[in-house]
Amino acid sequence: MNTSGHDENTARRMGRGMAWLAALSLLGLLWLFFEGIETRRDNPNRKLATVPGGATELALKRNRAGHYIAPGTINGQPVTFMLDTGATQVALPARLGASLGLSAGPAVRISTANGYVEARLTVIDELGLGPFVARQVQASLNPGMDHDDTILLGMNVLKRLTFTQDGDTLILRALPPQ
Repeated sequence: MNTSGHDENTARRMGRGMAWLAALSLLGLLWLFFEGIETRRDNPNRKLATVPGGATELALKRNRAGHYIAPGTINGQPVTFMLDTGATQVALPARLGASLGLSAGPAVRISTANGYVEARLTVIDELGLGPFVARQVQASLNPGMDHDDTILLGMNVLKRLTFTQDGDTLILRALPPQ
């Protein structure tokens, strides 16, 4: 009985299996690497760590689409904001309302970049953006925004801050007390 042929076939199969395993591992590592680059370009401020009331300004980097995205909180829950000077008030995906402790109030018809939509009014008890905290903030729960978790930070909050843009950096400061 010839066992060297059998051993040779087994070694070849194991070698091919190891080659496939190595190729899949390499693809996995490349995916992780490039996914990290993509995330950094979409949200360069994702690891921003500030304490409410601990600083007087917040510097944000613009993402590759030209938007300013920043982590924040609504009623103590972590969220992602996109600063939107074209939005009258804070607008949230409707499906996030309950998880953020928000009650859906009266229905209103609002104008959005994609046309009119029926949204529900709500009030955010506490909204945090870096060192800035706003209380009792009017907002809308918009069912048309349910494609992702980004919350539009509208002018009813942004009007409380001053803006200075320096290249791709936006510096936010609290307005002086009146």
